[in-house]
Amino acid sequence: MIETTRGIDRTAATVLIVGMTFILSPLVIALIVATQSYDEFVAAGGISLLPGQHFIGNIVQIATETNLPRQVLNSIIVATSSAAIKCTFAFLATFALVFFESRWSKLIFALTIATVMLPLDLIVVTTYQVVANVAMPLNWLIELGWYASATPTAAPHLEWNLLDTYLGIAAPIATSSTSVFIYRQFFLSLPRAAAMDGAGPLRFLIDILLPLSKTPLIATFIFWFVGGWTSYLWPLVSATSSEMQPAIVGLSRLATSEPDRIPEVPMLMAGALFVSFLPVVLIAVMQGRIVKGLNLSEK
Repeated sequence: MIETTRGIDRTAATVLIVGMTFILSPLVIALIVATQSYDEFVAAGGISLLPGQHFIGNIVQIATETNLPRQVLNSIIVATSSAAIKCTFAFLATFALVFFESRWSKLIFALTIATVMLPLDLIVVTTYQVVANVAMPLNWLIELGWYASATPTAAPHLEWNLLDTYLGIAAPIATSSTSVFIYRQFFLSLPRAAAMDGAGPLRFLIDILLPLSKTPLIATFIFWFVGGWTSYLWPLVSATSSEMQPAIVGLSRLATSEPDRIPEVPMLMAGALFVSFLPVVLIAVMQGRIVKGLNLSEK
């Protein structure tokens, strides 16, 4: 039995207030600076905590004089695509690992989880080579067969470049097996009565497993959507044109300025709030489903 005392309550409240202050302080400072004009920022000699009256003007400037609105649309497409790909493949892979008996299931699961140790940032060079020509493995097979046949003519070379495309940006971000672990924990807690009653694998998947998995699917989709939205290194490398860059990369481009000129920090802060608005609102609205979905996966 846990006793409730005033001392414990006050300590918990203090820790909570300190944590909230630490987390919210950068957001509050960014919001205050976004209300200032460039001249006010320069006159203050840096960041000032006195609110200004130019927030709407800074947002209008972001919306009309920069590519951020188009880049926000790019972020929505990339984040949605990467989250959908990741959840779909993880769901099907976990279904096969849990509900189809095999002596290799544990080994396959271990190898799948081991890929978490190779994040995209570590293999960005090789990933770039693959995305620059997706047909590279076919070229290897063609050349191997060509050499074996001793044909004097040169082997054909196939080209399929996915750089500067939504698929080329989203697909590498979706290569993560973390969802497999989450779904596996949830699937193991489900009864297999439908399979025992004679339902086929496809019917069991569509009619029973998918409806029961709605909550963890929504939770992981939102989680990976935010992850795709905040990805920076790979979109920076794979999207060279401003029209295809996501909002995070576009926001970093706003920081560049002329030599001997102070960057327009108020517009940068307004841009940061503009870019962060959608994921923050999504998390705030769906936080109950996120917590519930992750809790279900731990049973």
